[in-house]
Amino acid sequence: MNAKSATLSRDIGADVSGAISDAEEMLAEAAGSTGEKAAELRRKALEQLSALRGRLDDVRQKALDQSKAAARVTDDYVHDHPWRAIAVAGCLGVVIGMLITRR
Repeated sequence: MNAKSATLSRDIGADVSGAISDAEEMLAEAAGSTGEKAAELRRKALEQLSALRGRLDDVRQKALDQSKAAARVTDDYVHDHPWRAIAVAGCLGVVIGMLITRR
């Protein structure tokens, strides 16, 4: 994992944790309130959760785009250098086989 994706993971984790905590606090306060204040707190909590969902959808789409790009690059490399790909796959198979039989 590179530094950029590690930072993104921490940012997303902080966003999710903060949004969930804030929403829980608002909903807990709304449970003890009545009338307009309760409705306002519920509305704010739902808005915050909706914004979080949007952020997570953006991150999911970005991850999907990056994985598709990586798959395309890998596919191009394998088509350009088939014997290297076969050699690497064979070596990995031998190493994994050795690790499995070692147990």
